[in-house]
This record gives sequence, structure tokens and C-alpha cells, in this order.
Amino acid sequence: MGNRCADVIVIGGGIIGNAAAYYLAKRGCSVIVLEKSDHLGDGGSSRNGGGVRQSGRDKRELPLAMYGIKNLWPTLSEELETDVEYCQDGNLRLGKTEEHMKILSGLAENAQSCGLDVRMISGEEVRDICPYLSDEVIGASWCPTDGHANPMLATLGFYKKARELGVRFITGEEVTAIRKIRGKARQVITKENVYEGENIILAAGLKSREIADTVGVDIPMQPALLECLVTEAEPEMFGQMLGTAEADFYGHQTKHGSFVFGGSSNFEGFNKDNGTPVNSSITASCICRGIMKYFPSLSDAKIVRTWAGWMDLCADKVPVISKMEEVPGLILACGFSGHGFGIAPAVGEQLSEMVVDGSTALDLTALRYDRFQAKI
Repeated sequence: MGNRCADVIVIGGGIIGNAAAYYLAKRGCSVIVLEKSDHLGDGGSSRNGGGVRQSGRDKRELPLAMYGIKNLWPTLSEELETDVEYCQDGNLRLGKTEEHMKILSGLAENAQSCGLDVRMISGEEVRDICPYLSDEVIGASWCPTDGHANPMLATLGFYKKARELGVRFITGEEVTAIRKIRGKARQVITKENVYEGENIILAAGLKSREIADTVGVDIPMQPALLECLVTEAEPEMFGQMLGTAEADFYGHQTKHGSFVFGGSSNFEGFNKDNGTPVNSSITASCICRGIMKYFPSLSDAKIVRTWAGWMDLCADKVPVISKMEEVPGLILACGFSGHGFGIAPAVGEQLSEMVVDGSTALDLTALRYDRFQAKI
């Protein structure tokens, strides 16, 4: 069983698992990453809006976002020797009504209380930053240090560097269970093999709930369907990451020139998909109508493709990143609720500290699993 043993077994080959594997290997750990798909990053890691943002986040995960943007993202392309297309031109969260402005003001105040430079600006100031916005926009929250990056390139960048450091990636290996030995999580069972490690990091997105259940752990998260679309390449227009008060759409213009936008229509639950994450003409057209109200100049942009995928929506919409006192040896990193890409480098680094040092430089207490336990 020697070639199936390592210091750490990582379940999940998305950006969280790949980043954790890289930082662990950088600190001298032997690591095996198991991915059920034949392709790494086959879930939300390669299918998201690419936001690297601090604004609009829950205060509990904001320290991860702020740390990553200050310390990791600026030099990530050089470190991974892959251009992750990181762009730090700010984030506009747009409002068209007074109710929108109240929502944005509340989010801005929360972020300001944590020391983030985010402020409310008028419609005129919004159009000074991005002149392509319509007159319907009456204001926005503005965070100049936010930005965006390419999800696929970042995910594969971590994979490539981790492999160079000796991490073994095994695709097409679906995990069915975790097995405890003498009370400690020790083995990872797949349909074909058994892997063994001193620590097990569960970073398998929505599948994490089913796997954790095999050792009596229930992570309160549910599937939520999100859709994205990509336009053909357009002339360079703006570099900001965009969002709205009601999160009806979000996205950015890529280095290539195409626009990547995501969103929802609230009709996803009515799709006749039999549980398969399929895109819908209802949602795509709904997203496009919303975008055109904000950006009339994009009305004639042609859609190249659309896709859909399940998001691991946690009960309180922030991730679970913690050791398990009930199951020593098991570390959870899941339930990212659509916010995982931007904080992935920071999460990966903190997970490596959790394994090697037994603690983390950032205070992740508010993201512990036991926050869901009944208080007596």
C-alpha cells in the first residue's frame, strides 16, 4: 500500500484542494489528491465569474479575502509560473433603486468595520470609473483593491506547481467513504482502492456532505444551481469586477476580450433536469436582459456558450474550514457558497498551517464546523 500512503490525502481536485496540496508540498509534506472526475477543476473551480473580491463578503470570511489580496494574489502568477490573468482594477456593486442603495450601504459599513477601503459613490462617480454604465445606475459601492482572475488558469497553475513539488494527482478516483482507525480518520476509500494518511482534507464541494456522513459528520449545505455565459471577444471596455445589490448578475471582461457573466433567474428549481445541472434558455435570457439595462452597449454582443453547475450552499452562506474534534485527522474545507475562488490561495495556505503547525495565522474560529452545534 506504500504508493497509496501520504502525510495528507486531499479529497477534491478543485482550486481549494490544489492550493492546499501546493502549500503543503511547499512545506515538505507528501500529498495525494483524489478527484472523481477525469479532469481537475471540473466543478465550480473552472466555471465561475472569476471574482477576487473583498467587498460584499460576510465579515467571517473577509479576513481570508483581505489577506489573500494583500499577500498572495499580486505575485501569484510569478509564484505559479502561470499567468492567472489577475487584474486589480476594483469592484463596482451597482444599485438602481433606493432599496439597492440601502443593501449596498449595509455591506459597505460591515466591510469598513473590518478595515476595508470600500465606500459608497454616486451614479456620476460610477460613470466616471466605467462610462459604459446606463443612467439607470444611481450609485454603487466601490472597492478599489478588488479585482478578478482566470479560474481555470489559477486552478491549473496550483496543480502544475504542486506536481513539480511531488504531489500525486489521481483522477477518475471517486471517494466513497472515510474510515476511522482507533478513533482517528485514517483511510480514504474509493471504488477501486484504499488510501491512507495522517491527515485528510475534505474539499470535494457538494460531494463533501455525502463523504463526511460516512464518519457521522453532517455539513449543512444544499445544492444551488448557478449559470454562466461567455460572449465573443469585444474591444477593451473596462477592467472592473462587477456585481449588483441583488446579485442578479456579476462578471468581468477577460484579458481575451470576452465577457464572463453569471447569475440566476430564480426559476432554476423548475427546470426538468432530473438533478443534472443543465443551463436554461430562461435563465440565460434573464441574465442578458438584466445586463443590457446596466450596459446598453453590450446589447448586440453575441453569446458563445452558456453552462450551469451546482454550488455547495452552506446554511449560513459561509464556508466550513476547520478541524474536527469529533473525528481527529479530518479537516473540512467546503460549503464555500459561491465565494471560494477569490479566497482559495489564502484558504490553501491556512490549511497547510493547520496540518503542519496545528494552528493558523488567521483567526478562523468563526468558520469552525461546531458553529452549527446546538448551544446548551
